[in-house]
Amino acid sequence: MKAAGQTTLRSHTTLLGVGVHSGLPVTLTIHPADAGTGLRFIRTRIDGHQCREIPAQMEAVTATEFATVLGDANGPLVSTSEHVLAALSGLGVDNAVIEIDGPEAPIMDGSAAPFVAAIDQVGLERLNAPRRFVKVLKPVRVAIGDAFGEILPNPRGFRVEAEVSFNHDLIGRQSLALDVKPETFRREIARARTFGFMRDVTTLWSSGYALGASLENTLVITDDRILNPEGARFSDEFVRHKVLDAIGDLALAGGPLLGTYRSVRGGHKLNHAVLCALVSNPGAWTWSEGELPRPARGHAELAARIAPVFSPEIS
Repeated sequence: MKAAGQTTLRSHTTLLGVGVHSGLPVTLTIHPADAGTGLRFIRTRIDGHQCREIPAQMEAVTATEFATVLGDANGPLVSTSEHVLAALSGLGVDNAVIEIDGPEAPIMDGSAAPFVAAIDQVGLERLNAPRRFVKVLKPVRVAIGDAFGEILPNPRGFRVEAEVSFNHDLIGRQSLALDVKPETFRREIARARTFGFMRDVTTLWSSGYALGASLENTLVITDDRILNPEGARFSDEFVRHKVLDAIGDLALAGGPLLGTYRSVRGGHKLNHAVLCALVSNPGAWTWSEGELPRPARGHAELAARIAPVFSPEIS
């Protein structure tokens, strides 16, 4: 059986935007990288400091409230890393250096679609080195309050099953499960936008969050309607975005996953907690080099085996 080879971009690609929380302008450039580099961030234009580089790995996470923040011993470096990481992971990119000149990745339209389009424009290159998978060997489970997450063995590849429940008529309970492949990621997940409730805006602003949020980059919900003139992109866009975030957060495993991730009422904090629980248990995973996943189901479907929904609301 032919081994799976590592990938990178054929050329660099650049995106300009603003940070959804900081409101600051930012330029992000994704560069090709050699085999074995993995995914790495380089932060430039830091006042009084040289450029700082950090690997996109679980150990670099410094905060998970409203976004996944990466940093080092000197403090946070890159906030809202999850969308660009989801695009890279969803398209099967193993090696890339993400250069960013501000404290937060650009939110673009609130989804991963602009990052996907930028990567597709330059294309991918296959490298002469086998892929290294993080192969899940036994289940790992984490509960945080009313949220529940687990990761299980799956020799067929990487699969995400998610469920959300909000006490809101426009959302309610939504479930989605899919095998994460480039074609399904592009079609089913990449365009799902981040969302928020109009009732929370004042509180978020006073806490220093959502300073760059607008109808151009956030799906905004009032008590009885969606404010965005174009409406939702999917009838279940809310759970699809939760799947997008999970794919981005789990890209911090250090390699593509061979496993199924399930979450109920999850978010960045839960995604990170499950990944930490997996990596800290040496018997629960192993490196698997050059392995090709077995053929898997390719289309999104309703999750049939997800744990029961919980009733209290979380955002």
